[in-house]
Amino acid sequence: MALLRGLSPRALASLAVLLVVLLLLPLVANSYVVSVMLLVLFAAYLGQAWNIMMGYVGLLSIGHALYVGLGAYASAALFVHYGVPPWIGMLAGIVLASLAGTLIGALSFRFGVTGVYFALLTIAFAEFTRILFDHFAWVNGSSGLFLPVKSLAADDLIYLRGSPAMFYYLMLALVAAALALSRALIRSRIGFYWQAIREDQDAAEALGIDSFKWKLAAVALSAAMAAIAGVIQAFYYNNLYPGTVFAVGNSVELMSGPIVGGLGTLVGPLLGAFLLTGLGETMTALTGSLHIDGIKQFAYGAVLLVIVVLQPGGIWPWLARRLGFDREGEGK
Repeated sequence: MALLRGLSPRALASLAVLLVVLLLLPLVANSYVVSVMLLVLFAAYLGQAWNIMMGYVGLLSIGHALYVGLGAYASAALFVHYGVPPWIGMLAGIVLASLAGTLIGALSFRFGVTGVYFALLTIAFAEFTRILFDHFAWVNGSSGLFLPVKSLAADDLIYLRGSPAMFYYLMLALVAAALALSRALIRSRIGFYWQAIREDQDAAEALGIDSFKWKLAAVALSAAMAAIAGVIQAFYYNNLYPGTVFAVGNSVELMSGPIVGGLGTLVGPLLGAFLLTGLGETMTALTGSLHIDGIKQFAYGAVLLVIVVLQPGGIWPWLARRLGFDREGEGK
């Protein structure tokens, strides 16, 4: 209940209505709508993970697909080769992704690699890992790693085999947990340290804040959260290709939601995920009907351009003011 403290009755009512709608949606919607909403939840969760680095600490990562891929491959490979349940494999993926993030962060922060150079370094590590996995025989390299699919009469949450509705509720729970965690962190001492580092690292260090330690903590946490999404995606799609999983385009897509919705806010990644996923599905349908390739990427670029020019802070801060949610804690 402490996480809801500071919200007005209007905000609490809106949150309750949204939660009820999301909980009831699989019961009344068809399979296509559920599948699209699952994509929205994936994007919202990954956007929240990326937002911890960029929105709260100011660390631009354009290689976040690296952590998603490491989580996916670790859990999937352990399941395929040794029958390890995905929840145990998830622990391995979290550790692997966190170590990778810590290594990248430690190298960058120790040698003063910041700004656009840090972003380029994250891309370099993601591309290096993609090439490595393309030739990694244990995960079938570029031929792809395929998970066995069993026909089940009921959903099996232990082994993550089941219907899209099961994955939908699982991701809904993860999105809610990510929102609760982010709100708790941003209102804590750690959150204030992160925001101080984001605004002026030199001034923060002059006040005694260990920027190296707290930036590493943000990178490790963000990587761990991304790895969890990778595990769920692996067992939902049942196939992994290095060229797809580690693609820079995936990183750009998961970045787009928070940028459009509002960097450094709690609701921004969720709102951006709704808007961009809906736009993406519409553009995909138009591509098939109009036979115009690249229309999805063009639409994404156009939306980002409009947001940067007209609302550089994102849609949610502007919308929160219009809805009267701009009090303390609600505009976030």
